[in-house]
Amino acid sequence: MVRHILVATDGSRFSAAALRMAAALAKALGAKLTGLYVVAPYSPARGGAGYASMRGFRRAVEKQAGHALAAFSAEARARGVTATAVSVVGGEPWQAVLRAARARKCDLIVMASHGRRGLAGLILGSETAKVLAHSKIPVLVCR
Repeated sequence: MVRHILVATDGSRFSAAALRMAAALAKALGAKLTGLYVVAPYSPARGGAGYASMRGFRRAVEKQAGHALAAFSAEARARGVTATAVSVVGGEPWQAVLRAARARKCDLIVMASHGRRGLAGLILGSETAKVLAHSKIPVLVCR
């Protein structure tokens, strides 16, 4: 039986569909819900000219995380589901998703698929595919 669902969000429209699905499923099953936003660590090479400092980068990602988790919380409230919103800073997003799911004893992980195929999918990789490949916890992928 599913009692605790972790839904990973990046704030995209794809994640919004996964949030809706996870909240509806949690409501139907009487499960609690954890929303997770993974913050990539600061790297001057990754930050580029858009972020003059680590402080600027931190403000930007905290703002993104806040928006994504606010959408998660609103969806959970609208469905009447017990929910916790969490952001974590950590290396590879797929690894952070699996660590969070294990640490919180989740029975199911819900993630979106961005649907990249071909060269774009190969070059960019897929965090969802990596979670699927490495997870011992069932994963529901929303397209």
